[in-house]
Amino acid sequence: MKAPIILAVDTSDFETAISWIKATEDSVSVYKLGLEFYLNFGAAGVAQVVKRTGAEIFLDLKLHDIPHTVAGAANAIAQLNPKFLTVHASGGREMIGAAAKAVPNVSVTAVTILTSLSESDLFEIGYANPALESAVALAKMAVESGAKAIVCSPLETAAIRSAVGSEPIIITPGVRPLVEQGGDDQVRTMTPGDAIAAGANYVVIGRPITNSWSEGATAMTAKARMIADEILSALA
Repeated sequence: MKAPIILAVDTSDFETAISWIKATEDSVSVYKLGLEFYLNFGAAGVAQVVKRTGAEIFLDLKLHDIPHTVAGAANAIAQLNPKFLTVHASGGREMIGAAAKAVPNVSVTAVTILTSLSESDLFEIGYANPALESAVALAKMAVESGAKAIVCSPLETAAIRSAVGSEPIIITPGVRPLVEQGGDDQVRTMTPGDAIAAGANYVVIGRPITNSWSEGATAMTAKARMIADEILSALA
């Protein structure tokens, strides 16, 4: 049984991407192809992934520009029909609305606050409020503007779920499976099961699964299954 995992396919090698998807397809629900993949292989590369694997795609381009340009960019990938297409929530209402209008059959997904940013980073950039308050405000605005999904830190998931209601999809990176937990710098992480219990619909996982590729496809299949079972057990 597949778990609500979005696997981050962060590789510049096309055949490796295909192999990762095939090795994990029984455990993973959606596959994230990001800017690195898209700049290497373009729309044709994404189309080939879908053709060869049948995978559902989270196209993580984080569009952020004036509304007209974002609408054009969304139109340019419409034929790929990804399940999710990311935009930066900080682009504002008109930009998000333009993307949603351009690809009505795609879940336009608003990224709130990048998980790499600290509180001090946010204030340096010019945010007036801490990450939690800012992320909640961005999520509410994005959903009101037509976004069907939100990306946020697991630490903000419960507050955002409370603010936006049950319908929008919440996707959270920044999770670490129990099998990967350490006792050093993991204070700000959350297990996938806990993130979903807090209100997330999907968790984004990358290296905890993809690092096992160095041991071969069988090892990667087993690792994906182990993490999927951990999440499914938590949901049960």
